[in-house]
Amino acid sequence: MAYIPRLKQEYKSRVITALKEEFGYKNVMQVPKLEKIVISRGVGAAVSDKKLVDYAVDELTKITGQKALATISKKDVASFKLRKGMPIGAKVTLRGERMYEFLDRLITSALPRVRDFSGIKANGFDGRGNYNLGVTEQIIFPEIDIDKVNKIAGMDITFVTTAKTDKEAKSLLAELGLPFKKN
Repeated sequence: MAYIPRLKQEYKSRVITALKEEFGYKNVMQVPKLEKIVISRGVGAAVSDKKLVDYAVDELTKITGQKALATISKKDVASFKLRKGMPIGAKVTLRGERMYEFLDRLITSALPRVRDFSGIKANGFDGRGNYNLGVTEQIIFPEIDIDKVNKIAGMDITFVTTAKTDKEAKSLLAELGLPFKKN
């Protein structure tokens, strides 16, 4: 039997029925699901030092278990000494099994390591059912060795869902285990 991530099993067994009851879906295919998670990181100092992008790519690769890509600039910005085509960040798009594994590690081990953690803000929705979460330090992930970090930097984590509204997306992510702050 093949390995199925814990959160994927939980989605199929518990979350679908809970969302069907809450929103009155008639069909299982109407229930929103998590499509992908995109982790991105901008490296502003990469204009002067190209090695910083390589460090960012390595760290995202360690955190997600999937090879990260360097992102390049789309246009020239003279005030930042930026040329078109220069590497200025890193990103990873997770789908399927790796997506559920990353989400599980984020909820169970990374977020509780944040200082003074009382939940994540619920105002990161975009109006179309997607959620953006900013992490200020990459050292909250257990895969990162603090002694080998050259600079503490944050990253953006985007959860893309099939939900039509923010309320549906928030219910989906809360059922999957994201700890939202109580109002």
